Amino acid sequence: MIQRRSFLSAIGGALAVRPELASAQSATRHEQDDWMDKLGAKHRMVFDTTSPEGLGRALFFSTNFINVNKDAYGVENSDVGVIIVVRHDSTSLAYNDAMWAKYGKVFVQRTKLNDPKTKEAPTVNLFNATGLGPGLPNNGTTIDSLTKRGAHIGVCRLATRNLAGLAATATGGNVDMVNEELIANIVTNAHMVPAGIVAVNRAQERGYSFANGV
Repeated sequence: MIQRRSFLSAIGGALAVRPELASAQSATRHEQDDWMDKLGAKHRMVFDTTSPEGLGRALFFSTNFINVNKDAYGVENSDVGVIIVVRHDSTSLAYNDAMWAKYGKVFVQRTKLNDPKTKEAPTVNLFNATGLGPGLPNNGTTIDSLTKRGAHIGVCRLATRNLAGLAATATGGNVDMVNEELIANIVTNAHMVPAGIVAVNRAQERGYSFANGV
């Protein structure tokens, strides 16, 4: 009898739904997150980044994730879903060169990354520039090279608003206008999300495995 009870207990444990999976399955869905469902669904990963170093690692490991799925498993890029969330100090690296030319001196206050050639505040997005060598956290892997293979970027709206305030103060501009300007100049395959930390949560609820870039 004891053995039978032990067997039935084991079966029950194997059939039980893990609490975190049950939570994801029953989570409320919101229309503003529906873009996440349009990415490849065979294998999915979301990277959370809060610093240039974390974003650099996310770019590198996202490339590995896509490459290995293709080379070792035969999974096409279009069937792989990759989202990199940029928030806090990585957020400004989701804006295009026009914004870096205009507000680079403000952005560098958060990134702490000077142009390795000029040793001054960048006038281009260093993570989308080529020929800068391996000295930067992205180690030569650009955002565009990854988004062309289907990866998407989630850009924190809260951090963008904060950067708009810094830029407006530095230039004597209007914070609302600068905020809208930044939003209109995000990189390819980027989406503004209400908050980066919320996007990390929503992606996991939609079947993305979590990876921490930091």
